[in-house]
Amino acid sequence: MQYRRLGKTNFEVSEISLGTWQVGGTWGSGFDDTLAEKTINEAIDQGINFMDTADVYEAGASEAAVGRVVRSRSEQVYVATKCGRQINPHINENYTPKVLRSYVEASLRNTGLECLDLIQLHCPPTEVYYRPEIFELFDRLKDEGKIKSLGISVEKVEEALKGIEYPNVSTVQIIFNMFRQRPMELFFEQAKKKDIGILVRVPLASGLLTGKFTADTVFGKEDHRFFNRDGAGFDKGETFSGVPYEIGLEAVRRLKSVFPGHTNLAPLALRWILDFPEVGCIIPGASKPEHLLSNCSASVLPSLGTEERKLVEEIYTTLIKPHVHHLW
Repeated sequence: MQYRRLGKTNFEVSEISLGTWQVGGTWGSGFDDTLAEKTINEAIDQGINFMDTADVYEAGASEAAVGRVVRSRSEQVYVATKCGRQINPHINENYTPKVLRSYVEASLRNTGLECLDLIQLHCPPTEVYYRPEIFELFDRLKDEGKIKSLGISVEKVEEALKGIEYPNVSTVQIIFNMFRQRPMELFFEQAKKKDIGILVRVPLASGLLTGKFTADTVFGKEDHRFFNRDGAGFDKGETFSGVPYEIGLEAVRRLKSVFPGHTNLAPLALRWILDFPEVGCIIPGASKPEHLLSNCSASVLPSLGTEERKLVEEIYTTLIKPHVHHLW
């Protein structure tokens, strides 16, 4: 495992880390504490030292599992969680310092930790980024020893650019992958200037970039890949990175010709991301320990070749870009 400095947090984190949205099982299967703990322990055994969770993942079960395992281990493991998505309705007017403070304090209790290494606003409405009093709260929480750093998890590049105007924002969690390339433009440049740590989420486009799905693949009714393709549940950009499923399958077919002989494209898709030095870490999910080995293998792969990167860019430009680039 290789490690990178996560911007001005100064955390040295595993470049392949762990996102825990579905760590206790596959989408819609319910939460298995034993499986979750086994997966998180395996992640640490593989050298992963950064866990990303959220208070809304499986109604707090994911956050609690991360806390239990981290407290049981001797290694330095950084815990990042998120707050704000419990607000219902999830609108700007319902974001208040008092409410957000209550969520942070609840996360401390749920994880059993004395201090959160990183707390992130969890994809708030765009208007929230224009409210300094929301960001000022986290300075007070830091002074109280409840958090070490503040970050934001965003849907849009524009939100990321606005968010990093606040000096206490240390990290940005953003969707970036072969099918979502816009962040590498202005945002990466500005993040580098301001020493912002970049956490890459949805790196495999909800599994599309593994190359394992077909037109006949069936997703459960509780799986967002079944019900959220048009944004019925939340921002549709969270599902397959906003790419229409059939278009994504065609793009994957073309990618397989760029990387012949690879039945699992996931390590190559992760390596493509790691080849950007601006990236601090990637947080792919893993619903079972075996997925970790595939993800971690990207850290030891050589960088992609110039011709391979050129072909990936051509696939994006001709097939994917018209559907996603202008939206997020």
